[in-house]
Amino acid sequence: MALALGELKQSLQAMQYRRAKIDGGTYFFTLVTHNRRQFLCEPDNVSLLRNAFRYVIKQHPFKIDAFVLLPDHLHCIWTLPDGEHNFSIRWRLIKSCFSRQCAPQYQDKISTSRQKKQEKAIWQRRFWEHQIRDKTDFIHHVEYIHYNPVKHGLVKAPKDWEYSSFHRYVDEGIYDVEWGAGREIVFDPKIGNE
Repeated sequence: MALALGELKQSLQAMQYRRAKIDGGTYFFTLVTHNRRQFLCEPDNVSLLRNAFRYVIKQHPFKIDAFVLLPDHLHCIWTLPDGEHNFSIRWRLIKSCFSRQCAPQYQDKISTSRQKKQEKAIWQRRFWEHQIRDKTDFIHHVEYIHYNPVKHGLVKAPKDWEYSSFHRYVDEGIYDVEWGAGREIVFDPKIGNE
């Protein structure tokens, strides 16, 4: 039985986005700047973002399993402590802490809607999250994160991108320093989904 157009619109408006809430879960995230403006890798902003993460981790602990910062977005994998599932508050605090200190030149034009909510035009309002299902899913997302600067044409190899946990993985013997160099890695379209 087909829904009438009016019923379909009403049904879609009533839908609410629900995020997975698993205590101690591991999640892949993507955060994007407002209008994909490219300013995150400016040295002052890298420092601001690091400080925002440090501050929030002290208040609401979590482990960063993998991370990459690109000019207009970031990807990371977090594992929350046992008994914790609220990653949204952590992202809200990180984005807020960064935004309050970010130089005005990196703020986009503020819409009426954002003005009413006292928001700055630095980040897209939402973020993408994916609950990591198992070890294979974890590995695929870590590799996606580390290869992302190559995928976007910023460097020829993951080792050449400064703002990545790839270097930590090399130091720990998980990756060879030449991983991802000199060959294209194609990921399943379900991986990353930025």
